Amino acid sequence: MNKTCTRIAITALATTTLAIGGLVALPVAPANATPLVTPMVVQGNRHALALKADGTVWGWGDNDYGQLGDGTNRASNTPVQVKNLTGVKKISAGHIYSLALKTDGTVWAWGSNSDGELGDGTTRDRGAPVRVRGLANVTEITTGFYSCYALKSDGSIWAWGANHYGQLGDGTNKTSNTPVRVKGLTGVTTLAAGWYYAFALKADGTAWGWGWNDIGQLGDGANNDTNVPV
Repeated sequence: MNKTCTRIAITALATTTLAIGGLVALPVAPANATPLVTPMVVQGNRHALALKADGTVWGWGDNDYGQLGDGTNRASNTPVQVKNLTGVKKISAGHIYSLALKTDGTVWAWGSNSDGELGDGTTRDRGAPVRVRGLANVTEITTGFYSCYALKSDGSIWAWGANHYGQLGDGTNKTSNTPVRVKGLTGVTTLAAGWYYAFALKADGTAWGWGWNDIGQLGDGANNDTNVPV
């Protein structure tokens, strides 16, 4: 048997594989390796965002409200990098604002903030990311027209922004520039949002909706808006 040792570089993992007499040691990523994320692309009204595998976010298109996050209000027909934002694992785009979830479970936002959709406690537009107040341990995010939603690791949903149709689900129709908890929902595994309404899927397989319901989009057999999940 040929006892020659062959060393093979595995570029993607920045490590090596060693084969000895037919036995192969599987590559192990270095302890300090940066975890890769799944690249994705999302679109708002007239802007788009891309998340790269290295955790950076890039935007292009309209930028009147700073929704590209590059610190300017200049539109761009080529991608520009969102400022001071790394370690991102998910992104979402609202009408004229943007949202990002970092690997540390925090949420960051930029762009239009007329209804508090950036969740920073103000209604000031932002041309670069600001942290959404009071949110940690977030696993998923999504955006409606002027409302945002975050799913936490404990299965609860938190929402902020416009609430004219009850789309924040907190039992009121009061707009909020900081996150409020959606009432009565636990054990949620995923979420989605329309223009002025939202949905949650629970671990028991049931789906719940709240907000705008003028043509029955909540699927509850009625056509009445609701500010709590049904």
